[in-house]
Amino acid sequence: MSENAGQDEYEHHGGFPKYTPADVGPEYGRLIEALRTLQDLAVSTAPTPEVTAELAERVEALNAELAPFTVPEGASPAGRAIKLPGRGSLLMLPWTIEKFDAEGVRSRGVFRRFHLGGNGAAHGGTLPLLFDDMFGMIQHAYGRPISRTAYLHINYRKVTPLDTELVVEGSVDRVEGRKTFISAVLKDTEGNVLADSDALMLQLLPGQQ
Repeated sequence: MSENAGQDEYEHHGGFPKYTPADVGPEYGRLIEALRTLQDLAVSTAPTPEVTAELAERVEALNAELAPFTVPEGASPAGRAIKLPGRGSLLMLPWTIEKFDAEGVRSRGVFRRFHLGGNGAAHGGTLPLLFDDMFGMIQHAYGRPISRTAYLHINYRKVTPLDTELVVEGSVDRVEGRKTFISAVLKDTEGNVLADSDALMLQLLPGQQ
């Protein structure tokens, strides 16, 4: 395959829409952080029934205010605000990218109260989300066409704590045609391995979604 053909393949983005970074002001980051804090508080407080009813009305009113601004996928800043933790997406973990190039990707952040599984540890299901998002970024940084996750395997080595700064880093191991094999490791700041993961990202064929 020629270099130009490879570039054309990458620009096609595997049939996915090609999104551009969102140019947002500080007010958007403030909104997202306020909503993240609301998520944390929603799962860590026990207000009285009267207060709960009042809060529900206020949140419903906020929902009504936001609803008229609904836009199609790819038009919202969520997920495209590159400089914000989690790229401004409430679904993604609020981590900050430190390294992003063909050699690999590194991100740093914490699991918050919203991510609690039990006994002070992050829910086991939040780690696949962290790794899967990381693998997508690694694929993009490497210059591979956007692909779907064919499989994702995780080894849980130690309990992953909340409110503790952690680092996840990974890179492409090898490429075989439409297949990209990637691995990553989650560590604490002392270098202890909390989990490691490997995945196969598969470039879609024409017509696949």
